[in-house]
Amino acid sequence: MEEYDVLIIGAGPIGMACGIAAQKAGLKYIIVEKGALVNSLYNYPVFMTFFSTSQKLEIGEVPFVSINPKPNRNEAVEYYRRVAEKFDLQINLFEKVEGVRKIGNGEFEVQTSKRAYRAKNVIISTGFYDVPLLMDIPGENLPKVAHYYKDPHLYAFQNVVVIGANNSGIDAALETYRKGAKVTLVIRGAEIGSYVKYWVRPDIENRIKEGEIKAYFNSEVLAITEDSVTIKTPEETITVENDWVIAMTGYQPDFGMLKKLGVKLDGEYGTAPAYNPETMETNLPGLYLAGVVCGGMDTHKWFIENSRVHAEQIFQHIALRH
Repeated sequence: MEEYDVLIIGAGPIGMACGIAAQKAGLKYIIVEKGALVNSLYNYPVFMTFFSTSQKLEIGEVPFVSINPKPNRNEAVEYYRRVAEKFDLQINLFEKVEGVRKIGNGEFEVQTSKRAYRAKNVIISTGFYDVPLLMDIPGENLPKVAHYYKDPHLYAFQNVVVIGANNSGIDAALETYRKGAKVTLVIRGAEIGSYVKYWVRPDIENRIKEGEIKAYFNSEVLAITEDSVTIKTPEETITVENDWVIAMTGYQPDFGMLKKLGVKLDGEYGTAPAYNPETMETNLPGLYLAGVVCGGMDTHKWFIENSRVHAEQIFQHIALRH
């Protein structure tokens, strides 16, 4: 069994930042990732533009140079790959963590899909993008339904229903519309989401105003079939012809894994992981949280730019404990 000072679950930007901090502290570490390097960013839409500037996405004091005021997904994926190369980060990709348990000496045993590890400290930096929020409606499991949106070309000249009021849904609606899709936008609330990027909002509002994208507000999808979607609107329940459904209904952390590990979940609905905001340590000594996973269901609280400091906080505390 391989033994480490620190085992980091998740090779996203914050997991990588933790690996860099471990390396600088002279600790033996390993990063374990169930998918590709920066897997969540890899699954972002191909043409997505970040809200943040490139400087705010930097880790390891490595400059992120972009020719645009705000970098795009492809630039970010390349940047983080180069950072991994620069620091020769120890990362095992396509290896899923299946269990973590604390053993008698206070260390952790970690079982993955490929091997077992022992670690003095474990950092969970798994984000939230891997677990979509489901609608639990008939037809949601049909092949035509996507909870992840990548490239608008697939939807050219098709009848597309997009569900969602925030950035992912609005981007999908606009991009597929510009590839010739007939787009119907279904929004549960009364208006476009407040977090929609400021340079995108006028565009979607004008497309709706001009009738180029049909939008149903205060509405919800009730059922999906092979060739139609049933939508409940404030006035009536309607059925529209449909080829594809892009369900941008949001994502959540892997609460099942957190519960299995023994992380205490607070909040009204038990969806806020408990941790010390000064050290990022959970209720289990030696088990830390880093990055957007800390926000639980409040997925608009933590981002790359404001959670990069978690790595420094964690390793300052580990240094004091050891």
